[in-house]
Amino acid sequence: MSTNRFGVRTLAKGGAVLAAAAFALAGTAGLASAHVTASTPKDAVQGGYTKVTLRVPNERPNNGTVKLELTLPAEYPLASVSTKPTPGWKVEAVKAKLDTPVKSHGREVTEAVRTVVWTADPGVRIEPGQFNEFDLSIGPLPDNTEQLLLPTKQTYDNGEVVDWNAPPPAEGAAEPDKPAPVLKLVKKAGGDAHGSAVTASAQEPPAAAPSSDKTARWLGGAGLAVGALGLGIGIGAVLRSRRSTGTPSA
Repeated sequence: MSTNRFGVRTLAKGGAVLAAAAFALAGTAGLASAHVTASTPKDAVQGGYTKVTLRVPNERPNNGTVKLELTLPAEYPLASVSTKPTPGWKVEAVKAKLDTPVKSHGREVTEAVRTVVWTADPGVRIEPGQFNEFDLSIGPLPDNTEQLLLPTKQTYDNGEVVDWNAPPPAEGAAEPDKPAPVLKLVKKAGGDAHGSAVTASAQEPPAAAPSSDKTARWLGGAGLAVGALGLGIGIGAVLRSRRSTGTPSA
């Protein structure tokens, strides 16, 4: 009886240790793949207006994020850009002259917001292991493109600047190290230009590129293999202990 209890304890301990290692490995991979993303509460319709949320994770173990600078695309000027207050942060929308004026609500627009900068108040930062979200409303969205690139610079309190500015990879290519947030646009399908005809649910941050998905599947398989190895080790220990004591296997 005592031998059987010893074997069960060995099996349980081995499985628990290896399972913990697998979870730790998966958690580390998740942290490494985090980056600044852009999302909307419903589909962003070409020619309409939308709220954009920048989700900013802190990727450094010992430093905090204290500044964020979003650059809006010059080739698709947005006549209307308004920001939502974020507690503990100052926000500034910086305009620039347009090379070519655009029409908005029947009037000519000669300048538009090019950058939006959020700066943390003294003593405020995005702490390690945490994230924050920053909202703005933009429009009218262009009707001649299916996406807007939103390059974003993330500044840490040690002076490090991470520039999330790489365009999306070609199909089948690996995700770049510093991908820019991307806002997907859909064609207008009736209704008004504010996207009320679209009934899609709130979007999650953009899905990981194929390489990230493969990595996740690899890690999941590795975790299962590690668990199976732990189970085999535990069973082997039970059988060896039974043979050594002459206990018949049931």
